[in-house]
Amino acid sequence: MAAANPSSMEILVRGPEGFCIWTGPPFGNGEPSIKLERVPCNNATFSEDGSKLIVMKSDSVISIYDCSSFKEIRSFQVSNVLAAALSPCGTYLQTFQKSLTPQDKNVVLWKIETGDAVHHHFQKNMTKTTWPSIRFSSDEVVACRMATNEIQFFDPTDFSKGTVHRLRIPGVAAFALSMVPGSHVAAFVPESKGSPASVQIFACGKDMQTQPVARRSFFRCSTVQLNWNRGSTGLLVVVQSDVDKTNQSYYGESKLNYLTTDATHEGLVPLLMPASATLFDKKCNPLLELGTGPYNTVRWNPKGKFLCLAGFGNLPGDMAFWDYVNKKQLGTTRAECSVTSEWSPDGRYFMTATTAPRLQVDNGIKIFHYDGSLYFKKMFDKLYQAEWKPESPDRFGEIAELVKSVDSLKVEETKPQGQGLTSKKTAPVNPPAQKPAAYRPPHAKNAAAVQAELFGGNTTEQMSKNALKNKQKREKQKAKKAAEAAAGSS
Repeated sequence: MAAANPSSMEILVRGPEGFCIWTGPPFGNGEPSIKLERVPCNNATFSEDGSKLIVMKSDSVISIYDCSSFKEIRSFQVSNVLAAALSPCGTYLQTFQKSLTPQDKNVVLWKIETGDAVHHHFQKNMTKTTWPSIRFSSDEVVACRMATNEIQFFDPTDFSKGTVHRLRIPGVAAFALSMVPGSHVAAFVPESKGSPASVQIFACGKDMQTQPVARRSFFRCSTVQLNWNRGSTGLLVVVQSDVDKTNQSYYGESKLNYLTTDATHEGLVPLLMPASATLFDKKCNPLLELGTGPYNTVRWNPKGKFLCLAGFGNLPGDMAFWDYVNKKQLGTTRAECSVTSEWSPDGRYFMTATTAPRLQVDNGIKIFHYDGSLYFKKMFDKLYQAEWKPESPDRFGEIAELVKSVDSLKVEETKPQGQGLTSKKTAPVNPPAQKPAAYRPPHAKNAAAVQAELFGGNTTEQMSKNALKNKQKREKQKAKKAAEAAAGSS
């Protein structure tokens, strides 16, 4: 096993027997090195800045690892724990336990450096919108939680002070704290007694404004997704309703709203029809049309130069890689059955993974170059997780020097061997790019098949030519019989 390159990135890989840490690309000997041997666990998650790693070893044992050395630095015994999360900088551990009564303060905030519990409160249920209960900005300067009809703020340096100030928002059902910086908080209030639902943005701080800096109201709203940009200047709001009253969609109605904290824009993002991928500026003006195709996923390169447009889930896995700066497509490929996908922190590589329990077969990892050419592939008998260790993109150089030929590179493909790295074989790096096929609903495909069977035609160009020849042949035979009949009657 080759020595780990201290300047390389790291990849967490978890299977049934636990997780291990690989060194990331570029691979010195054609395959990754093992930086941390397999550790038995049920789950493992990095902090947002990648400084700490939380490892659930059982339903009561939680271990914290320092990612600079990947050594265990703290272990917590928390009985009946249902969920655990690290604060963005890895300063605090937050746990959620089963609770029978409101007197049981089942949410506990632990300071990792000392192992002490610094805050407790009760939370009845845990959902995607309510966990983690206490939210931190990325720099941990701001901390807050949602309570009945209000958002409570804490002093992140001293939780013993309790709630230091409150923002009252009657009926608040979900909220999102801006991350970089934590200057604003967005709150969602559902429809009630004929009043429309709304999303409001408030400034944070003790002297925060009691009036929102931006607000957007809408009817027919069941749930929302709140997504802040980096810089805390804009908020994207996906508004969804269970029923589409226009009867245009069986799956309900969705609209995309955009609000800015300086109140310069507040309205709908125009969704073009037919469905296509489009880049917009901060005023919702189209900048670049990426065309139509079987796509449902966009992954933006952390360096801001490239993006990947992909179709995962129930789509065939087509991927198109674009150079946004030069507004051109770099390449296309396919990663079938991908469950997760993400750019590397340095912006040079794109990793997809097929994982269980979503898919029980063909589990594996693929790493592509920024232009879509395959760099590395490894299959597993069973794979639960594969993700990059978070790093600041500023740590790495610019990508201008990356735009060069990669034809000489080879792909390293290994057969299923658990999490070992033993066998391998080489194959061409640049597989033939497949042009994405337009999506066709099942009834349309069936209709085409029936038409082909009845009339001798097909959807391919070659079969269309054969059908044309057959038609011409039949017409000639028909004309010949008509001529013979005319000659006989005379």
